[in-house]
Amino acid sequence: MEKLDLKAEFKQLYRPSAKEVSEVNVPQFSFLMIDGEGDPNTSQMCKGAVEALFSVSYAVKFSTKKDSGIDYVVMPLEGLWWADDMSSFQKAEKRNGNGH
Repeated sequence: MEKLDLKAEFKQLYRPSAKEVSEVNVPQFSFLMIDGEGDPNTSQMCKGAVEALFSVSYAVKFSTKKDSGIDYVVMPLEGLWWADDMSSFQKAEKRNGNGH
């Protein structure tokens, strides 16, 4: 049985060129997701939510493999970050010594 790896199948989405900007068409996918607030590095809510995401992701993976014989790689965690004051991302970089 071959393991399905969407990162390898959709290289243009997960490993884009670092040398040039490119436009990509993202196909429709199903996702497990959470909404939350706070610093993901320090928030207990974020930590618990990420743990829950991975627990459910692996439970679905093993159930699918057992029931249908389809095996796949659990995809990496992705995030969409937002702040009312978008400059706060730059302020955090400067506080951590990573600013320009």
